[in-house]
Amino acid sequence: MVVFNTIICFRGNLLPLECLHFTSIVTRSHSFVPLNMPKLFKNQSIFWVLVAAFSISTFCSSCSNLRDDGEKALALAMQAYEDYDLPTTLPKTRSNVYVKVSLSNRMAYVMEGGSPLLVMPVTVGRSSAKTPTGNFKIRAKTRDYRANTHGYRIKGDIVRGCYLRNKPAGWGFKGTPMPYWCEFKSAYGFHTGWMKPFPASGGCLRMHKNVAPKFFRLVSVGTPVSIDHTQPEDQTIGHDIPRPPDSTPFPGYPVRMMALTDKFFSMHSTPTYLNREPQPSESVLIAN
Repeated sequence: MVVFNTIICFRGNLLPLECLHFTSIVTRSHSFVPLNMPKLFKNQSIFWVLVAAFSISTFCSSCSNLRDDGEKALALAMQAYEDYDLPTTLPKTRSNVYVKVSLSNRMAYVMEGGSPLLVMPVTVGRSSAKTPTGNFKIRAKTRDYRANTHGYRIKGDIVRGCYLRNKPAGWGFKGTPMPYWCEFKSAYGFHTGWMKPFPASGGCLRMHKNVAPKFFRLVSVGTPVSIDHTQPEDQTIGHDIPRPPDSTPFPGYPVRMMALTDKFFSMHSTPTYLNREPQPSESVLIAN
């Protein structure tokens, strides 16, 4: 036989905020027998019901606290995502700008000569839809671009995500919004999108919405783009660049907003720069 002490607090109408302390024994048959239990609890059935109720109450309270903490953490992460931005320098000579992308470091380097203008994280293609490697050039720029292969099928008030090739007859179609589109290969480009700390895109290079307008201004049609698994800059200027919070747990934008309005195109902050871009006449003076 083992003797031990137990303290149990009950909240409710029977014993509000009162703690009961009693000594109990466990016999060889493992029955639980309180020795100095109040008369009300001599019936073990009543006792165990109250113990279970107390345990459930405590568990639910803990769950509520965890839920509140989780909601606060999510709100803080979403605010940090909204505030994310990176310093950017405008070029002295736009024709000297080029872009290098490291797929392993998920980083893009916008350079002018040997000087970085913007170093920004990108979300690269997932394993089943890898971002192409090689040497390219920016071939088109469109601020309010919509995809022409995937988006939303629309019929009356019904809006559903789909690929254009799978759209049923009789349905309308609106492409996925991809603001600040900078195409470097047919169907592949840089554009605004949710940022992830792992390969997640369909092959394009997603940019944070506050950084995308800056990249869009820095590059021109014809700007060289080199994409490889690694770049030498990974170990230098690309080593400690802050990254935005993972957007995976964030609630997505409403499908109807994305398909039926152009609101997503205006959800970017006004870009600021570390300098002022020289005017053509100023460029001549600088060159001399």
